Amino acid sequence: MFALCVIAAVTASLLQRSEGELALLLALCAAACAVALLIAAGEPLVALFHTLADKTGLAPAVFLPLGKVLAIALTVRVGGAFCRDAAQGALASVLETAGAVCALLCAAPLLLAVVELVEAWL
Repeated sequence: MFALCVIAAVTASLLQRSEGELALLLALCAAACAVALLIAAGEPLVALFHTLADKTGLAPAVFLPLGKVLAIALTVRVGGAFCRDAAQGALASVLETAGAVCALLCAAPLLLAVVELVEAWL
């Protein structure tokens, strides 16, 4: 994956001066390939979450928001970087704000579960 990203970055920087749109398209394609490789590499992480859920006895609903928030964070980070590369800093800021709101919405069930746990202790 490292080689894919480095080769794509070097090629895109060479294309940037004459073919800016093609350079951005190359970077997007390389990012899509890298994400596909990351998804395959992330399977052990999913297995770890399943093991933790089994050993702790917690419902999968506790771990699901963590995965969603992680996916949102990674997507927003990459999307923001692409916006900045395209000289769209304001759009990157809006994307990051929207990502924060989405992450909070996804984490809401987890926060409610914590509140219910605290109420049960009281």
